[in-house]
Amino acid sequence: MDLTRFLADVDAQPWADLQHAYGSAADVPGFLRALAGESEDAASEAVSELYGSILHQGSVYGATARAVPYLAQLAGAGYRTEDLLVLLGGIAEGGADDGDEAACRAAVVGQLPLLLATVDAEDPGLRRAAVWAAAMTGAAERALPVLRLRGETETDPGVRAELLGALARLDPAGAATAATAALGADEPAEVRIAALLACVDGGAPWERAHHGAMLSLLPANGLVEGGLDLEHGEPLQYVVEALLLRDTDADREAAYTLLDAALRSTVAGAREEALWAAEEACLLSRGAPERLAGAVPALSADPADVPDAYALLMKLGPRAEAAAPVLALLAESEGDPADRALEALVVVAPERAAPLLARDLGRRPRALGAACGFLTGGTSETTFPYDSALLDAIRTRLGADGLDAYEPVRLASLLVAWGSRAAAALPELRSALPRFPAALPRALAAVCPPEHRAATAELLTAAARSGPEEGRLPAAQAVRGLTGETGPLSAAVAAQCARDGHAVREAADLAAELGPEAAGLVPALRSALGGPADGRNVPQLEGDIAIASALWRITGRAEEAVPVLADVLARLDAEWTDWTAVRAARAAAAIGDGARPLVPALESLLTGGLRTPAAVLALHAIAPESLDRPRAAGLLLDAAEADADAVTALEALVVLGRAALTEDHRRRLTALAERDLRVRTSGVASGIPHADERLREQAREAVRTLS
Repeated sequence: MDLTRFLADVDAQPWADLQHAYGSAADVPGFLRALAGESEDAASEAVSELYGSILHQGSVYGATARAVPYLAQLAGAGYRTEDLLVLLGGIAEGGADDGDEAACRAAVVGQLPLLLATVDAEDPGLRRAAVWAAAMTGAAERALPVLRLRGETETDPGVRAELLGALARLDPAGAATAATAALGADEPAEVRIAALLACVDGGAPWERAHHGAMLSLLPANGLVEGGLDLEHGEPLQYVVEALLLRDTDADREAAYTLLDAALRSTVAGAREEALWAAEEACLLSRGAPERLAGAVPALSADPADVPDAYALLMKLGPRAEAAAPVLALLAESEGDPADRALEALVVVAPERAAPLLARDLGRRPRALGAACGFLTGGTSETTFPYDSALLDAIRTRLGADGLDAYEPVRLASLLVAWGSRAAAALPELRSALPRFPAALPRALAAVCPPEHRAATAELLTAAARSGPEEGRLPAAQAVRGLTGETGPLSAAVAAQCARDGHAVREAADLAAELGPEAAGLVPALRSALGGPADGRNVPQLEGDIAIASALWRITGRAEEAVPVLADVLARLDAEWTDWTAVRAARAAAAIGDGARPLVPALESLLTGGLRTPAAVLALHAIAPESLDRPRAAGLLLDAAEADADAVTALEALVVLGRAALTEDHRRRLTALAERDLRVRTSGVASGIPHADERLREQAREAVRTLS
């Protein structure tokens, strides 16, 4: 390569006008120069910078396609060849066959002669990189003959494994047939694991030979370390998920049988991989927890091994009750190890955990959080069983020094759930209120017996009027709950309206709850409305939505609330404003017929995805004649199946009624209720199974209602 001419050509390109992950691509020529320079350190840094800029976390940009020919020329000339081949493969992988990103993949496809020539390079590392990059182009017709020919003579195990992966990507069914021949025990382990993965990717039935080979290769993660295909980085988990996603009884049973055997393995490192794969299976499959519970006795046979299984045991919940004795034993120890064991016991056997939590409450923050339900959906409510010893421990903690910011909230959560059974804690709550003014008012109201309501209300009224600012609103809410008195709450809401962001939304929501009783708050609410929409952030827009709802609930005048909602809806074009659009649609639905001017904006939300369910409910409430009900039912099912506000989607289906559903709609709804694959897949991992079970019951109820 004529380096002078090469660099002149690089400099002649309009890099400053092109974009990469960090804006202008004016720095790309410097990276290309460094790659061709004499400094190894500078060249290594340039490779790293290119990954961060033109292939940022797998994303490609306008500058990416322009850089490809120069990267290929450098690779062909021997400059960082292996690194640049891998970079080219990553660009092809990050590109697409259509749309704006197609140019990036097409640019790499244009370099196939270089990639395919390097498949026969002397160095195995170069061959692996070239094989992988060629596969990433997706150009099966041109690449497959060369890769198959290489496979006939290749002897290096790493390159053979990469070839199997490449063939599986370009010709899954054909590769599965070829891979079956590479499963034998006489083959190198990295070739066997690649063959197993190729069989899975090719849709081959999972048979006894595959099962035995997979178990014999555990632990398997090290067999693919350093590989270029990160998707297969954890082979056991990949195989289990692939089998479950096939969604057939035979494949599910194969996945569960494989996991059960792996969880019982005594091979060092094998069970660790099995535990992680089992956790992921529980997040993916509704049947996994029940099916895997049989391995719990083996998992808990040796107390020294149990800590590694805590996360899985908590996903199994009460099904893992066989582990309760050893968890209780481990919870008797000291410090964080005991807290982790008790955290698991809270989920697995709460009745057994309660006295242990009471014994050392101040040093068991994880277990306390679990008892408050923070592992099962992120709620602050709890169904943790009442325990008199634990109540005594809570009373002691309320008077202790050194509580962190979370502990008072969690202690109060338990007391709220127990209600009048926790009345004995009233003196400690009263004494601790000045220290924790925001956390304790609700608990005070919840546990207070009738004979102490007047005194408690007086205390909370004083806190609402002159206590610390962060506690005034919670105290005023508690007063209302105890006595029905709304004066303190109105005053606190008015004060909070003068703040901004989330504080305004909270205040407006409370004003809406008061309804016409909050007539005196109307001026404060009006003054809290945002100014010109340009530049307003999401909290401010959501504050406006809450104010519009409050004004409607208080005054009943749609003509004041609707323009505010119209202004908000007109500015919600970005994906990250989806939930704001949902809240605006819900506010419009509450207004009903008076919100007819919003119909065009609401119809624009019927595009599928997160916004659709709330939009359907709003249109049904405002202008039901505008809805194409069967089409709306289909969109709602699309949203539910994609876990896009699935709860609201099911609610909206029920509102639409039986007549809106076709036979296909009924089939899809039944599948949501009865299928094995989970519908809920997002959120805190520990809460997904619980949230999905609740959704499943909702879907079953919808099926019954709409039958």
